[in-house]
This record gives sequence, structure tokens and C-alpha cells, in this order.
Amino acid sequence: MSSLDNFKKKLRAGKVYRRDELSKFSTAIDRHLAESVSDGSLQKLAQGLYYAPKKTAFGIAPPDEEQLIKTFLKGDDYLITSPNYYNALGLGSTQLYNTKRIYNHKRHEDIKLGNRVYQFRRKPKFPKKLTQEYLLVDMLNNLDTLAEDRQAITLTLRTKLPDLNNKELERNANRYGTIAAKRLIKELI
Repeated sequence: MSSLDNFKKKLRAGKVYRRDELSKFSTAIDRHLAESVSDGSLQKLAQGLYYAPKKTAFGIAPPDEEQLIKTFLKGDDYLITSPNYYNALGLGSTQLYNTKRIYNHKRHEDIKLGNRVYQFRRKPKFPKKLTQEYLLVDMLNNLDTLAEDRQAITLTLRTKLPDLNNKELERNANRYGTIAAKRLIKELI
């Protein structure tokens, strides 16, 4: 059995790898990576980032987004969000966006990973999980970047306020909101 075959045996379908992780399996990592990419055993997602394709009945499945981001950032201190999530708040936003924002402490740039571009945004703090109150604060923070009618959203927000946990909303605004978002929430509450 060749060293390339031994290398390929270590790959698990559906897993995202960093180059340094794969180098443990090979003494000729660059050659093995090049050959594995050319024969389809691996897909190159970005510089130093590879995916062992998982075949399904519908073709090759894309990498799991959580695993992709976690491997890319070398940790799990991040929050995935998207302007599309704002539509679930019921404030009248209906636009669909082709963007995902990754709030993290390391990177601030747009990066193509595989076939998708992610907006990595460095934030000093963000919650571990998305809540309705945090999503509302995030929407107010990013109101200028949305293709929605700002006044219509703030008017609808006034009527939806009783449905929200106001203490949690105020806490999220104070912790994560911009000055404008804090001011608006303080006025509404």
C-alpha cells in the first residue's frame, strides 16, 4: 500500500481539515494534498482548508457550516448571523440576502470558503446563542445596511414591543447595541 493510500484512509467523509492537521498523516503533505485534490478525495475550500467530500443520493454534500467556520477560526468563539434572520422578527422585513455574518474576535474581512463568501466581523462581544432580543438589537445596529424602510420597521417595533422580554431587550441593547440602537430602545421602553 502506497503512502498516498495510507493518507486517504485517514480522511473521513464530510470532515473539514486544516493543512496542519492533515500533515500529521503524511511525510509528503504537499504532494498528497495536490494528488488528493486532483482525484477528488479532497476539495480545497481556501488556503490551508480542505474538505473530504461526502457523497449523498443527490451528489456531493457541502461541508457543515458550523464545522467549516469552527475549523477555519480554530475554535468555537463565534456567532453566525444573517440579515435573513431579521425576517423572523415579524417587523415587516421581507428581503432575502445572500450573506452570512460571522461575529468573532479574530478576523474582519470577507472570505470565500468553498462556494460561499462569509462576512467575518470582529466584535468585542457577542452572545453565545441567538435570541430574539439580540437579533432585534443586531438588526437596529445594521439598519443602515438593509434594503428595508427604516421608519416602517421602527413603527412596527412599537407594536411588537409587548411581545418581547423588555428586560432582556434592554440588557442586550446596553451590552451589544450601537449608540443609536440603545437610544431607540430606551425611547421605546
